[in-house]
Amino acid sequence: MDEIEQELKAIAETGLQEILILTGESRAMSPVSYIGEAVKLARKYFRVIGIEIYPLNVDEYAYLHECGVDYVTVFQETYDDQKYKTLHLGGHKRIFPYRLNAQERALMGGMRGVGFAALLGLSDFRKDAFATGLHAYLLQRKYPHAEIAFSCPRLRPIINNDKINPRTYTSRSCCRWSVPTASSCRSHPSLSRPASGRHFRDNIIGIAATKISAGVDVGIGGHSGEDKGDEQFEISDGRSVDEVYQAICDHGLQPVMADYLYV
Repeated sequence: MDEIEQELKAIAETGLQEILILTGESRAMSPVSYIGEAVKLARKYFRVIGIEIYPLNVDEYAYLHECGVDYVTVFQETYDDQKYKTLHLGGHKRIFPYRLNAQERALMGGMRGVGFAALLGLSDFRKDAFATGLHAYLLQRKYPHAEIAFSCPRLRPIINNDKINPRTYTSRSCCRWSVPTASSCRSHPSLSRPASGRHFRDNIIGIAATKISAGVDVGIGGHSGEDKGDEQFEISDGRSVDEVYQAICDHGLQPVMADYLYV
């Protein structure tokens, strides 16, 4: 917990007031109680806290909400249940309906908002983009008070991409289909973490995005200079918080560091 607080403090010193806490899919390595204690520390430094973790039960979401979590994001990965079966052969993650209903359980647990996303490219990205918007729309009809957000996946090249999927989908075509579909949802959502590409992020600011990351470091302990492991993935936008802040200003927009205050 001392290392976590050191990292939180270093991030807060950059001027950020909202933070997203992520874990892997292992309950054993990151139990709910451990996440809760980290959230309590984060509440000391940040006004808005989101989590992107493995799906939980209603009572567990309620516990994390009491600890200070405001919203929950869950990547469904793909809404094609047959493709999903081929990707998850064992473990708790293989249960498609449990993951699909995670956002609703989070709202039942008292969360203020929930985020939706698919990993475009695992199946037909057009269908997954449409299903993501429909999923959010149906939940907002049932829970009109909920704040709804979409996250577009990182659009980054991978090795042997043309061999993995013979139907070549480019980042440009993915953006053209996924972003308008998601942003046209009647729930008037926000698009959080639109993409990793610097130029794409700059251009989408004026179209649909209402949240954008800044000063990103995907290594363990990277913000405080105490690297403890490999980076989670490769990013292509390493700009500081000040640089991203200025980029938003250059678009004639006002950067808002936190959109919610507890009084």
